[in-house]
Formats: sequence, structure tokens, C-alpha cells
Amino acid sequence: MGVVALDHIQIAMPKGQEQEAREFYHEILGVSEVPKPAELSGRGGAWFESGQLKIHLGVEDDFRPARKAHPGLLVDDLGAHCRILKSKGYVVQDDEAQLGVKRAFTHDPFGNRIELIQYDSGKGT
Repeated sequence: MGVVALDHIQIAMPKGQEQEAREFYHEILGVSEVPKPAELSGRGGAWFESGQLKIHLGVEDDFRPARKAHPGLLVDDLGAHCRILKSKGYVVQDDEAQLGVKRAFTHDPFGNRIELIQYDSGKGT
């Protein structure tokens, strides 16, 4: 008995900004948008999924960005992702901590903190 895996992450977003979510999570990060179930579609937001990765954005009326809590997203080419983000006007902060991974932080269009992680060769999945 116990928790065996993470099913999805839920990130809050402001009402009416689904297009900005699509531009960031799909066009920049490359995670495909999937239709929300019909019974949830009227709530706004957007769902993005690729393999085991499931990022659900939900509308929060009194929205405040998550500045500390964040998802850590594994990427295959951290440098390329950082260059794309910077070319689109996003601030990217490289992390110098020696944790056996390369990582950087950015924020989505709503100010939510996002961590991008690439395992050093020979480590991770």
C-alpha cells in the first residue's frame, strides 16, 4: 500500500490565457496539447501530455504565480531549450549547483517557476 507514481502536475493560470499557455508549453517546450475531458472543458485551462509527462493548467480566479514551488521537467538538450526560451524573451537562470545534473530555471507566461533538468551523461533515465 502506498503512493506508486505521480499521475500529473497541476499548475494554476489566469483566466482567458490559454493561448499563452499553448505557446509556452506546446510551441516552446514541445509538449503536445490534449483535449480536456468534456465535463472539465468549461472550466478553462489546458492539458499538455507527452508519454508519462502530464501537465495540467487550471484557471484560478484569484491567481498568484508559484514562485518557489515548481515542476522539474527533464529535457534532452538543456542548451537548446534555454536558447529557444531566451529568443522568445524569457529570462533563463542557469544553476551552478553541483548536483550531477545540468539545470536552469525560467518562468512560464504567468510567472510560475519552471525548472529544466538534463542529466549528465551516464546518469538518470
